Amino acid sequence: MYKQFYGMSSNPFDKNLDTKNAYMTQDMRAIQGRLTHLKEHPGIGVFTAGAGQGKTFALRYFAEQLNPNITKFYYICLSTVTTSEFYRQLCNMLGLETSYNKSSMFRAIQEYFENMSNNKKIHCMVCLDEAQYLNADILRDLKMLCNFAMDSKNCFSLLLLGQPTLINILMRQPNEALRQRITVNYQFEGLQEKETIAYIKKQLELVGTNSGVIDESAMLSAYGSCGGSLRKLNLILTKALMIGAQNRKQNIDTDIILSAVNDMELC
Repeated sequence: MYKQFYGMSSNPFDKNLDTKNAYMTQDMRAIQGRLTHLKEHPGIGVFTAGAGQGKTFALRYFAEQLNPNITKFYYICLSTVTTSEFYRQLCNMLGLETSYNKSSMFRAIQEYFENMSNNKKIHCMVCLDEAQYLNADILRDLKMLCNFAMDSKNCFSLLLLGQPTLINILMRQPNEALRQRITVNYQFEGLQEKETIAYIKKQLELVGTNSGVIDESAMLSAYGSCGGSLRKLNLILTKALMIGAQNRKQNIDTDIILSAVNDMELC
């Protein structure tokens, strides 16, 4: 209903945004540079952000730009598993035979990465999302999984994505050896005021409507209510468009934004 009312071709704040239309926030630019470094120089990268700040979208944007003939990207988002289940997940993803013997899967995985790197000249990048939930045994094994040729070379890149608590976990003494192998890290700062306004205007223009549909004071109100979270900002704005259309309001103002925020808090 609101799309027709405001003359929009689609929801400008939908989470299924095509990566080609991504707005390059400060966080997006920062993480793309660091991911590119890991693509060219294999190693371990750690990326943390608060809920909804866009780390997974930033990763999807990066992955979709890769040339699959020279870089293979693998993504695992189920982190609340046992060590054996983790190895089976990784084997399935790489197309390797699974086993109930962890050491057999460990060898198969390392041989796969060595072959891809040394013989096929293909760089593999493995991302573990929600890494703050990885158990201590998996974290301990990761440093060994990254050990090739008596720890003299890196045959793939490991990306650990998670919430800020991941940093605290990695700072614990048992994870010292893994932490020393981290070559790149970045913690998201969240949306800034100016880029929030620019993002909203760009999204409205993408769906064929005037950016004046949402006045600037309403944009600032939405920014103040989202806590730096892109996901929450999108939810607030979508709800505001729904309320505006229901009330036949041609423009979204601060009062409608506050109504949207209140509705979300009651859900």
